[in-house]
Amino acid sequence: MTRWESFTRLVKEGRSLSEVAITFGLPEIGVKRILALGNLLPRIRDLYRRDRIDGPTIRHLTMASKSRQRDWLALFDDPQGHAPCGHHLKAWLLGGQSIPVKHALFDTEGMVGIIADLFGEDRYFADGETFWAAQNGAIETRRQAYLEAGWGDVVIVPTSEHFHHWEHEKAPKRKGGRVYIDLHRDGEVVFHEGYITTTEARRIERGEPASTEEKPARPEITGTMQNYIDLHRHAALRAALVGHAGVALRLMVAHAIAGSPLWSVRVEPQTTRHDGIRESVENSRGEADFDVARRRVLALLGFSAEEPTVTGGALSAKGYGSNLVAVFARLLALGDEEVLSVIPVVMGETLASGSAIVEAVGQHIGMDMAPYWQADDAFFEVLRDRDVLAAIVEEVAGEVIAGANAGEKGKVLKSIIRDHLEGVEGREKRQDWVPRWMVFPPSAYTARGGVGTVDQAARVADALAEYDGTKDEDDLPFLEQAA
Repeated sequence: MTRWESFTRLVKEGRSLSEVAITFGLPEIGVKRILALGNLLPRIRDLYRRDRIDGPTIRHLTMASKSRQRDWLALFDDPQGHAPCGHHLKAWLLGGQSIPVKHALFDTEGMVGIIADLFGEDRYFADGETFWAAQNGAIETRRQAYLEAGWGDVVIVPTSEHFHHWEHEKAPKRKGGRVYIDLHRDGEVVFHEGYITTTEARRIERGEPASTEEKPARPEITGTMQNYIDLHRHAALRAALVGHAGVALRLMVAHAIAGSPLWSVRVEPQTTRHDGIRESVENSRGEADFDVARRRVLALLGFSAEEPTVTGGALSAKGYGSNLVAVFARLLALGDEEVLSVIPVVMGETLASGSAIVEAVGQHIGMDMAPYWQADDAFFEVLRDRDVLAAIVEEVAGEVIAGANAGEKGKVLKSIIRDHLEGVEGREKRQDWVPRWMVFPPSAYTARGGVGTVDQAARVADALAEYDGTKDEDDLPFLEQAA
């Protein structure tokens, strides 16, 4: 039994990390690192063992889910691709923006969308929009507190600008000093208390007013009173909304389409580096049928037919509030059936490819892939495993033909499969064939594993069994329990 297996067993039995560390005479951080490395795919650990990847790379990979690890390995194996390493890998995992949790001015306890390397040393926000929505709210609270404390002005310096000390001089509150809140792209916020510009300092030295601008009128209510009003209105409205299910439904759909500081909904990008796969999907019946439904909904909402998506579609730079209100108003004018026709399109656009929920929904509705898919050139181009090819030959052509061609090369096996699927060269045509990996639920052709859809189907089965109360928690892998 490896150390990782021993640690995992003890943690599953209820031991804390500190107790495991004491048992093995190791520091707690050492236990975390062994657990983290043990959660990596075996091939990644082997690459590290053979010095094919460095320490920073394997550390960042501990932040990746199993599916993202497989995506990275696919890039690593692709001679035409480029697998990101080191700090480039972190940017790849986080969508190009690294915002450490330590920069948050708000409480992150229990917050979703935070990922960490399992060494436990660094934690990051996976979604920059979610972070800045919460961070801006905290900044506004601090700004109001400064104003109520008697500071004459509080200036927010956006991420596109910088606060330069040489352009400012210290000045106390009683002499017009203001507070500058300096925002950095990585989420850090620096508070500079008691400064005026050098130009203002020179005016004061000459006995002139610090600023030639007219002082703004004092607002009718304080920020604290506004907060009081907003919270009471919010509490009352959401209680009343319970009795208006139809309005709530439209409000939810509007949030999914337009977003808000509390809602961050992203469209599935359907990305691939393979041109053949991209063309195959774009020309598929599924894409064509969905595009018809999308255009129908775009017209229903008054969006341009050229908008690529309904989610986020036709939304200008006016900001969350105005766009959200506009979409909500449009949905209020629609009947229930029309609103219900919008939901599948928005959900389809934001359904994560390769996820367990795709498998769960497909099984629930009894999804039949045959009308939506036929083997094409892209499929045969990426189908290379000889054991799988032999199994498919037996599946589409029968045991006798498969046995007679057992020693043939992959090219010949592909030709036999094509001929049977198309019914040419005297072969019996095989109608509506779909490979085992693509059906709902999927299965594999070999016992070697590594089929993403099969792995997701197992997760769905586990989740449903747990929901039904038929699954023992001890059957769950340690790291899935920890997650």
